[in-house]
Amino acid sequence: MTRARSLDQPLALRLVSGAGLALWVLIAAFPLFWIAAMSFKLPLDAFSSSPLQVILGPATRQAAGGASPVAIAVAVLALVLAWWAARRLRHLTARLGWPAAAAVAVAATLLLVVVAAPLLVRGLEAALGAIPALRVLSEPVLGMTMRNYRGVWIDRAFYRQFLNSMFVTAGVVTVSLTVGTLAGYGLARTRTNLAFWLLIAALIFRAMPHSVLVAGYLPAFINSREILAPLWQNALTGPFLRLFSAEAPTLYGQPVAVIAVLVAINQPFTIWMLRSFFANIPAELDEAARVDGCSHFEAFRRVIIPVMWPGVITTGLFSFLLAYNDYLVTALLLDAQSLTMVPTISQFLNSENTATDQLVAIAAAVSITAPLFLLVLVFQRHIVGGLTQGAVKG
Repeated sequence: MTRARSLDQPLALRLVSGAGLALWVLIAAFPLFWIAAMSFKLPLDAFSSSPLQVILGPATRQAAGGASPVAIAVAVLALVLAWWAARRLRHLTARLGWPAAAAVAVAATLLLVVVAAPLLVRGLEAALGAIPALRVLSEPVLGMTMRNYRGVWIDRAFYRQFLNSMFVTAGVVTVSLTVGTLAGYGLARTRTNLAFWLLIAALIFRAMPHSVLVAGYLPAFINSREILAPLWQNALTGPFLRLFSAEAPTLYGQPVAVIAVLVAINQPFTIWMLRSFFANIPAELDEAARVDGCSHFEAFRRVIIPVMWPGVITTGLFSFLLAYNDYLVTALLLDAQSLTMVPTISQFLNSENTATDQLVAIAAAVSITAPLFLLVLVFQRHIVGGLTQGAVKG
C-alpha cells in the first residue's frame, strides 16, 4: 500500500523542523562534548580562549603526546562494532537471559576498548612508522592525555565512590522493580475503587519535593541510635535484635538506609508506570494460563512477565537514573566514606582551586556518563519497545 502524497509534510516545514531538531541536539550535546574535550587536555589547552586549541590541544600534544589518525580511526571502528553488536543483542538475550547477556555485552565491550583496540593501535602505528610515506598516520595530531583520569581514579580513589553508587543503584532498582511489578500487576487487574485512590496517593507523594522528604528523614537518621535503643533494651525484642548487633545501629551514613529512602521516593512512579504497562496486556492471557493449570503467581511469572519485559526494563532504567543521579538524598544522608559519585563530584568542583584540580573534577564528571551510554547501548531495543508498549493501548 502506497503512502498518500497529501500526507507528506511540506518541504518548508520539514526543513524548519529538521533545523530546529539539529539546533536542539547541538545545544544539548555541547556541554558534554566540551567537558569531554577538556578532560583529556593539560590546563594550558583546556582553559584556552581559543576553541580550536581546546579541541586540538597543541600544548598537550607536545608535552604528553596524543592520538594519531590511526588511533582515531580504530576508536571510531570500535564504537561502530559496539553499536552493531548491541543491535543484535536480542539473539543472545533469548538464549542466555538478559542478566547473562548484559554481563557478556559489558565484558565484550571492555575487552574491545581496553585490550583489543590499544593493541591494534600500537601494532598499526609501529608498522606505519616504518614506512616514510605513511609515517604521518602514526604521529599524534590530537593532543590527549589520561593524566586527569589517573588523578581522579587512582590518586583520589574515585573507584570507592563508583562502587558505592553501584551498590545503592542496584539496591534501588532491585527493590523498586520487585515491589513495583507485583503492585502494578495487582492494581491493573483489580476492579475496586481502592486501586484508584492508592494511585492518587502515590502520585501526590511522588509530586512532593525531595527536600521536604529529606527534611523529615534527616533528624530520624541522625538520632536513630537513640530512637532504636529501647528495642534493644526490651526484654522481648532485645535478645533477637542483639543477634545481629550488640547495640542499636545508626542509620546515618548507611547505604542500605539510603536505598530504603530512594525506594520510598521512587516507588510511586514505578507503580504508576508498571501499572500502565500491565493494563495494556489483555486479561485473557491470565485467564488462559489459569485454565492451563497455573496459579495466579505462575501466570504472572510464566505468561505476563515475558510479555512485559520491555516495560520492566524501561521502568528499571528510570529507577536506575533516579538513584544514579541523585544528589540531595545521598549528600545529606551518607557520610564521607559512603558517598556516591554525584555529591563527590560536587565537592571536587567546590573545593578545588588550581587548574589541574579543576580538570581532575571535570574528568570525574565525564567518567560518570560512561555507564549511562553503555546502559542505553545495551538495552536500546527494550527501551524503545517499552516506551511504545506503554504509549499504545492494547
